Amino acid sequence: MLLRHHTYNRATALAPMTVLLLMGVAVAEPVPDTRPAPAPLPLSVQPSTQEQAPPAPPQAAQSVPAPVIKKTRELPATVYAKVSEDPTPTLAPATFLATMRMAEHYKALAEAGGWSPVPAGTSLKPGDRNPAVAALRGHLVMTGDLAANATHSDLYDEPLVNAVKAFQARHGLPESGLVQRLTVAALNVPASVRQRQLAASAERLIGSKFPFGERYVVVNIPSATVEAVENGGVARRYVAVVGKPDKATPSVETRVTDVNLNPTWTLPVSVIKNEIIPTMRKNPGYLAKNHIRMLGPGGVEVDSTTFDWSGEKAVNYMLRQDSGFDNSLGQVRIDMPNKYAVYMHDTPSKSLFAGNVRFHSHGCVRVGQVKEFAAWLLQGTEGPNGAGSTWGPIEIESGIATGEKRDIKLVKPVPVTFVYLTGYATPDGRAHFRDDIYGLDTPGTPAPSAATDVVTTGSITPRPVIKPARAGQAVPTTADLVPAAPPVTRAKPPAPAPKPEAARRTPSERPPAREREFLPPGLVGPRG
Repeated sequence: MLLRHHTYNRATALAPMTVLLLMGVAVAEPVPDTRPAPAPLPLSVQPSTQEQAPPAPPQAAQSVPAPVIKKTRELPATVYAKVSEDPTPTLAPATFLATMRMAEHYKALAEAGGWSPVPAGTSLKPGDRNPAVAALRGHLVMTGDLAANATHSDLYDEPLVNAVKAFQARHGLPESGLVQRLTVAALNVPASVRQRQLAASAERLIGSKFPFGERYVVVNIPSATVEAVENGGVARRYVAVVGKPDKATPSVETRVTDVNLNPTWTLPVSVIKNEIIPTMRKNPGYLAKNHIRMLGPGGVEVDSTTFDWSGEKAVNYMLRQDSGFDNSLGQVRIDMPNKYAVYMHDTPSKSLFAGNVRFHSHGCVRVGQVKEFAAWLLQGTEGPNGAGSTWGPIEIESGIATGEKRDIKLVKPVPVTFVYLTGYATPDGRAHFRDDIYGLDTPGTPAPSAATDVVTTGSITPRPVIKPARAGQAVPTTADLVPAAPPVTRAKPPAPAPKPEAARRTPSERPPAREREFLPPGLVGPRG
């Protein structure tokens, strides 16, 4: 009705003469319509899209509803710090002798006066001219990064940029070619200090019986990297997070025997005592929220929300975190039996892999791209589908997706070593340096409280600990074992034996027991 009414009004509005002209004269020019445009049609009779109706005027931006963002548990893309792609391993059979010879070379450099310092605050990019370039050139010629016959000028030219990149690679710095704060700091370490780093690292290798083979793994703690070595070259170097100075990662020589998918995590006594008990006093639901079960004798589960947390009785119970997305060990654990009970593992908190300084764990080694590393370890091991199948990244992901805990035994264990090399030389004649994060190169400094045994409740008995060798010290022997408690000195002459009732000493009379030190596994997030 609305459309008919609208058309009727338009037809009757034309003059009779106009209608005749329109109908009888075919060649007549159309008469322009000077009347105002009709009102827009109601929505019920708007033309369809097939009629090519003129587009509606754009709506104001504020009227467009914001897109709904779906919440997801999917992790954001992980950013990894760039590490060297040099195929030369940190540790090889020739490393010890090469490092000893390099220490002698740097001793000669130090005795000759070393190198001139680069002024603090120097900043150079390619093409710059700066008086500091002279000191930079002199240093890099002495260390073999720049040819002795290179052009001498104050221009930061291409050959010098390439020499700086080589220097940065040897010191574990980003190979940018830019001379900035970190590069200047490394340049200004005296030759005598570099010599001491080389000599101390060589001393720490004395007595090593590491079984080099076709395939082995090297974790250089100061580098915070994991190297998968195959046929004498680095097949892949992975970013790692290692122990912080007060929870240092110990030196270890052992073999990788198993890869655990969807592992559980048993909390060490030290974590229960120092973190869990204080937390549970304030928040009784903490363990349940984090899927941590409390197990008593015989593995009977105890209700942690009703447990008495006022004392320290909880250290006598086993606290075990279920496997899953939020488990502190992540989705993969690399099992490598050793007296310190440390290992390599995944982590749900991967943001620390992006940093150039990665000393944050409680002693264990967190490995970036650990699933790829696990696939390398499992080469030759029969896959999940029987004979002829393999454990590649897809199979590992599929195994994790089941949510079931699975232990995969390597068909051939892979040797692994955790070493502490702040200075070392490779057979090609290059010297490499890293920061002495634990202070082991300086004689007389206190030993870190790192190389200690892990005690997990209800499972492992504490073992005596061999302290790591320090610069200028002999290699530790069994005589260096830390006793669990000091010996009791007997009085002379012995007093008459008291009656059995009086033979018991009161607590105040007993000799103080030496407190054992514990190294918990690598934690994640705010806990390490």
